[in-house]
Amino acid sequence: MKGYEVKSEMLKAMAHPVRLKILSGLIENECYVNEMQDNLNIPQSTVSQHLSILKRQGIIAPRKEGVRTCYKVVDKKAIKMINILDK
Repeated sequence: MKGYEVKSEMLKAMAHPVRLKILSGLIENECYVNEMQDNLNIPQSTVSQHLSILKRQGIIAPRKEGVRTCYKVVDKKAIKMINILDK
């Protein structure tokens, strides 16, 4: 049962339209918060909240570049799921 609990938590983290858009965009290109904010047309604080949920589940990972943080999708299962949804 434990494996399904982990998978369920991952699906819950991904199960929001904005987070799906973020993941789809990050699969194509690593991105900064301000770029996501501009592309999604939502406040920076909202983008950060969504990123926090995805990061906590290990779906994305940050990479620091000076004072800026760039994000990318690191979970292979998440990449496969987003690619299926984007077909």
